[in-house]
Amino acid sequence: MANRIFSSILLIAFVLLMAPGCGKGGSVNPNIPRAIINVTIDPNSTIYQQLNTPGGWLYLEEQPGIYIPYDSRGVIVYRLTMTEFKAYERQSPDSRFACCDEQNQNCPKLIVGPNYPFVKDTCNGNMYQLLDGSLFDGEGYYNLIQYNALYDGGLLHIFN
Repeated sequence: MANRIFSSILLIAFVLLMAPGCGKGGSVNPNIPRAIINVTIDPNSTIYQQLNTPGGWLYLEEQPGIYIPYDSRGVIVYRLTMTEFKAYERQSPDSRFACCDEQNQNCPKLIVGPNYPFVKDTCNGNMYQLLDGSLFDGEGYYNLIQYNALYDGGLLHIFN
């Protein structure tokens, strides 16, 4: 009996150690922008009304009191539950400059809009899930670039 329990524990430990390296998006994404994101907002205020309920989302872009660095294309903020948020970079995770003009400007951004609950890459047509940032449809390799989103019940802190 003790031998079977020990074998089971070894098997579970092996699976847990090997699981993170499996599947799509398992390697480090070389397209992650070098931008430093450090933003704090009150998602329950009327300013961010779209985030007042679970399932709400908005684009967080530079505005008074919010600084989004040049290397970033903005942040998609998604309220998963009353206490949990997701924050994703609006830059394509697979093709950082693929659809930009010759000076690497005027680059497309990821959009939600009519695609909700998915995010669409306007450059290559890939679709990603808002729930976890994983690729839903398309030829992409990486998941959405995700930022940390810590909510203390009053303020939401988004950072990398």
